[in-house]
Amino acid sequence: MIERLLRDATRRQRRSTVIAISLAMVAAVAGVALLALSGWFLTGAAIAGASGIASVRAFNYLLPSAGIRGLAIARTLSRYSERLYSHRAALFALADLRPTLFAKLAGTDPSRALAQSSGDMAARLGSDVDALEDSVVRKVTVPGALAGAGAGLIASSLAGLPAALALLAGLAAMRLSSRVLAPRLLTKPRQDHAAALNRLKADYTSYAACSGEIAVYNLGTQVIAALEPHARALDAARSAVVRGEAVIQGAQLVLAGLTVASVLALADGGAALVALAALAAAAAAENWSVLARTDMERLRVQDAIIRLESIATLPAREIDAALSTNGGSIALTIEGQSYVVPPGGRLLIGGPSGSGKSRLLGTLIGLRSDAPEGLAVDGQGVRTLGLAGLRPLFAYAAQDAGLIAGTVADNLRLARQGISEPEMWAALETACLAETVRNLPEGLTQWLGDNGARLSGGQRKRLVLARALLAGKPWLVLDEPSEGLDPETEHALYQRLSAWLDRTETGLVLVSHRSGLHALARQVVTLVPVSA
Repeated sequence: MIERLLRDATRRQRRSTVIAISLAMVAAVAGVALLALSGWFLTGAAIAGASGIASVRAFNYLLPSAGIRGLAIARTLSRYSERLYSHRAALFALADLRPTLFAKLAGTDPSRALAQSSGDMAARLGSDVDALEDSVVRKVTVPGALAGAGAGLIASSLAGLPAALALLAGLAAMRLSSRVLAPRLLTKPRQDHAAALNRLKADYTSYAACSGEIAVYNLGTQVIAALEPHARALDAARSAVVRGEAVIQGAQLVLAGLTVASVLALADGGAALVALAALAAAAAAENWSVLARTDMERLRVQDAIIRLESIATLPAREIDAALSTNGGSIALTIEGQSYVVPPGGRLLIGGPSGSGKSRLLGTLIGLRSDAPEGLAVDGQGVRTLGLAGLRPLFAYAAQDAGLIAGTVADNLRLARQGISEPEMWAALETACLAETVRNLPEGLTQWLGDNGARLSGGQRKRLVLARALLAGKPWLVLDEPSEGLDPETEHALYQRLSAWLDRTETGLVLVSHRSGLHALARQVVTLVPVSA
């Protein structure tokens, strides 16, 4: 699955890839021709110089000199342009692949998606996707290596068939050695390196999410100590990878040297042609050795593909049933007793910590399905309706809802399309956050940082509340919306929310330990812990 997604993403960069392949082939041929012509020219010039003044005057050095300069310029420009286009193709392909994988994660059943570690998913969508870059670049390097090898064989054949055969045998030995050594020396180190890196990134992401608490309680030393084993494992794996790569590259260098020596020994046709064949063989071996890097990176790519398959193969969420109304009543059955909240009603779900209030809310809006209570909307069970059927009905402000790394307006626009600035300010006024936003240097366009880092905890909760108000859904579901607020702000929030609910006739499902918002409710359901 992941290979198919990567092929689809690469296909959209076909133009850049074709240009990069063409440039790589030009650069490889120009490089071989440059060294071959340089060897022939220098040797011929030396022979002419040693043969007397007549030979020197007869020797045409202008055309070879111009050819060498032209080939050098062509090689430099084509190599630079090839890198530009090949990396453009790779970066844009991976940029397409990441949102595709994220859409797979977001489009699966919420119980599967929410069960994934955010740190682990960040590591996979980061370093594992980056590892696939070689799969795109390889489409360019392989044709370039083949073109260089072909040019080298043609050039060496000018010095006789034995020289060309020696070069062919040397290139085959180089290819065989990297194919044999890479799996043996790098399979386990690459796996250990990837695993250690992902563990380190996953843990670091988890710790970064609570960086404020770590700073407040001075837990930096403990966090570093917790990350230390992963860092040591990463260093050990990286050292093993470097040692393995050094052995493979060393073998390539030795075989390339032996190949050039064989060509030099078997070449015939005069000193100039011998030099031409030897240097052409050296250039061809240099281009060919790039394939060894491909063999070394292939293991990392394969490991990344295996890990990314767990995202790419997530089953799509089944199409859920749809409601025939724009709202409907909510029915709860708790321990055999039924409660019905009519459209526009206001329900407070009470109970001590651990009684399952947040679990009930998550089941009501379709994010989970493990609440023991019987729940129905408009006479249909919420587990039958599923997320797609419930999403149009509920605007949810979770207790720990996150914000995107963007501006105030960016976060508010997530509610729905086409939100105007006056609507944003109205929602911020209701959420008691308008004054805070006006005091920001750039107002609605103020960059908030990762997860609203510029705001306090209470301000983040009110921004999430404003976003829920803007969604325009029949029901507003709030989980501890006033947590972290002072009594004055909480009272103001109560007044403005009450007026907004009356004006819009929106239904309310509220969970709050604090009593300041309890007066919003017209019905109360109290949950009891299972152990009670």
